[in-house]
Amino acid sequence: MPKSRLHRLLRPLLLWRVRHINDRLYLIILSILVGILAGLAAVVLKNSIHFSQHLIFEWVPEQYVVFARSLYPIIGISLSVLFTRWFLGGTLSRGITPIIYNISRQGSIIPRSKLYSQMVTAFFTVTFGGSAGTEAPISVTGAAIGSNMARLLHIGRRERRLLVGCGAAAGVAAIFNSPIAGVLFAVEAILSELSAPFFIPLLISSATATVVSKALYAGQPFVLITTSWPVEAIPYYLMLALFTALLSVYMIRVYFMADKFWEKQTGTFRKVLMGGTLLGILVFIFPPLYGEGYEMVQFLLNGHPERIIDGSLFSVYGDQSVWLILAVAIGSVLFKVFATTFTFGAGGNGGMFGSSLFVGAMAGFVYARFLNMSGVHPVPEVHFIALGMAGMLAGVVHAPLSAIFLIAEITGGYALFVPLMVVTSCSYLVAKYFEPYSVYTRKLVKQGVVMHQDRDRGLLSQLDLRALLQTDFIPVHPDDTLGELVNVFRHATRNIFPVLDKDNHLLGVVSLDSVRDALFDDEHYTTTHVHELMRDPAAIIHASDSILDTLHLLEDHDAYALPVLSSEGRYMGFILRASILAGYRRQLLREVD
Repeated sequence: MPKSRLHRLLRPLLLWRVRHINDRLYLIILSILVGILAGLAAVVLKNSIHFSQHLIFEWVPEQYVVFARSLYPIIGISLSVLFTRWFLGGTLSRGITPIIYNISRQGSIIPRSKLYSQMVTAFFTVTFGGSAGTEAPISVTGAAIGSNMARLLHIGRRERRLLVGCGAAAGVAAIFNSPIAGVLFAVEAILSELSAPFFIPLLISSATATVVSKALYAGQPFVLITTSWPVEAIPYYLMLALFTALLSVYMIRVYFMADKFWEKQTGTFRKVLMGGTLLGILVFIFPPLYGEGYEMVQFLLNGHPERIIDGSLFSVYGDQSVWLILAVAIGSVLFKVFATTFTFGAGGNGGMFGSSLFVGAMAGFVYARFLNMSGVHPVPEVHFIALGMAGMLAGVVHAPLSAIFLIAEITGGYALFVPLMVVTSCSYLVAKYFEPYSVYTRKLVKQGVVMHQDRDRGLLSQLDLRALLQTDFIPVHPDDTLGELVNVFRHATRNIFPVLDKDNHLLGVVSLDSVRDALFDDEHYTTTHVHELMRDPAAIIHASDSILDTLHLLEDHDAYALPVLSSEGRYMGFILRASILAGYRRQLLREVD
């Protein structure tokens, strides 16, 4: 149905709403609808993946499972790439990062294609063993539901941003049956700040999605029953926090190095073949890397680490070799991020959220098993598996509160609340020291697009330097005479003039104030040239610089305007302090509109 026709059909309903339902109640109703739709989307995705995975392995003889697991990922990635090419024009834009960009720079307007593209591509990828989680795709789908519902019903910019957060929170809540963690994830990882009146719709949307999920989707991912924790284990919790923090830094850095590598590669199906083959090799050697890996995490929580080598070449040795189990677990910890980047680089879809949980569980198991084998101090391995997941999530995503409540909710381990607080806070602080930005925001920061807890800094960071550029400054040539310069002054509205060579490179600037005395010396009109009068600018702004850095330079040099150069070093125009402040005011008005 055409969009304009749909708007006409909805107009009487919208008018009735304005007359009979106040804005606060209307927002709560919409948050419930977003929660229901996001919850249904999560249930459909998880159930379809589990059902399809059962089907594709049902006909494979047990002795060939290890080979099937190595070959299936390239099939799933190929299907994802074909869908992207045929139905999405070749562009997928996976992960949470584009959603943060949509909120920051595009008024929380998310393309309608994300209502289905993330689910379909994640289904193909994860069903056939792509080494990634489904949390990011379903969170993006929920955010798209919120954004497009707001656009359809003509909701304002501020409320649209809230509904995007409601959808993202509902997606995570439905995947894990964890409403509080869903809300906190939306606040910490996506919205980055929250005003008190908006907290209720987030809670309602997240709780609604959880109810839908519990009604239609059997159980939660993990189960952990525990009633206490040993106080004397606190030093070992702190060491686990340091361990997960360093692993988080490792994962973030490998992820972005791999991202740069794949960006340089050409040829869609060449990347499919390369990434799928590398992923298949890793899965062949380390079977736990197949798919999300949550089934393996549950085996660890149930006290069956020997299942790590099930369906692999190592299974012929049985479960007698503890060192073999540890070797496979350590390999899985170190290579999971590679498996995930191979999945993404080849064209698959998924998120780092699930990969972080998997690595945390494996790391916690390895750490606790070594402690127990050393005889230094016996510790309950199941506790460290759960705490490892929280520590990795806090370090990689930079969302410590989400990590605490997520692990407490999905494992039923509320008795571990104090250890969870210790591990997540320490892991977060150490990881943030080495990597100030999360796996979701690091790339955006380099583009000057980042959302801050400080509202003023957040609004400034949303401004686009190129959009604020002033290009009406009249350029002059270094060989122009003083007389020619005076003639330029007569017709100018600015009092600064960039001095450019024939290739548009900035050589200096001439200001009216600096040459005022020379203007009254007629004898030098033909003998004095611009290159004798020009001076270096107080500072240079590059097009890639953020608005915050630009504002700092203007303040530091007490300048009202500074020249801006392109990445090739060519003059583009001037950025004015007044333009930045005017842009800030416009952005502030949009936020409160």
